[in-house]
Amino acid sequence: MNFDGIWTPVVTPFNQDGAINFAALREVIDSLIGDGVHGLIIGGTTGEYYALSNAERKQLFDAVAEQAKGRITLMAGINATSTEESLDLGRYAKAAGFDCILLAAPYYCQPTQEELLAHALCVDDALDMPIMLYNFPARTGTPMSFEFIDALKGRPNFQAIKESTGSIERMHHLTQEYADQLQTSCGMDDQVLEFFTWGARSWVCGASNFLAREHVALYQACVVEQDMLKGRQLAQRLLPMLNLLEGGGKFCQYIKHGCELAGLPVGVTRRPLLPLNDAEKAAFKQTYEQLIAHRG
Repeated sequence: MNFDGIWTPVVTPFNQDGAINFAALREVIDSLIGDGVHGLIIGGTTGEYYALSNAERKQLFDAVAEQAKGRITLMAGINATSTEESLDLGRYAKAAGFDCILLAAPYYCQPTQEELLAHALCVDDALDMPIMLYNFPARTGTPMSFEFIDALKGRPNFQAIKESTGSIERMHHLTQEYADQLQTSCGMDDQVLEFFTWGARSWVCGASNFLAREHVALYQACVVEQDMLKGRQLAQRLLPMLNLLEGGGKFCQYIKHGCELAGLPVGVTRRPLLPLNDAEKAAFKQTYEQLIAHRG
């Protein structure tokens, strides 16, 4: 399948009592579709999947599929600490009508590359769905080596990789040496212009939850129009926000606060992540207001 475009890892809204706020979720999804993003990811890090029960993750799959299936491409994040739980979530998402899956290395257990390969092949055998790999060793503890990627050749379901290491050298290698095997998707927001310049056509971007129009415009300029000068000008406007998100250490909290400022209140993050303090909110608001002041 085609993984081109802006993919939003959708936030999971919570009520004051901590339960999932499905009404707020519907508003976020309608807003994203209306603003022209190309795909939705349910069960990504921005959606706090690690803080949800297995049952809650399935409820999200059902709710989103019921609302958005047929309107936009749906990707299910199925990462878990065990292969069996990933398979359980993947089977459920497929039955619900999701189009593809996001597959990261199981976190905390730190599998070897051989074990990671066995995990990926097991998921592919069981689900037979298009797969975007997710390489983020800073969070999972396990990198996806080039040897691991080489071993997936001949497996047509492995079609894309979200690259979140921050290594420009590795991004160069993926976009130049693996283009025939995998689409490279930008997973480091503050490097998006570099990714697009080197041929990436996909961006998985948490801030598109509340700045979808700006993200779509940057993709349109760089990938569709191939106008890198225009793209650089758009990226310069976004960069202060992207730098804050990538360097602030409170990514999920900032994304949720951004949704609130954009008129889409989604509550706070689940503990152990704590809400932003007043100084953090003020700094974020200033960056946000400077950005949207340039909207046409």
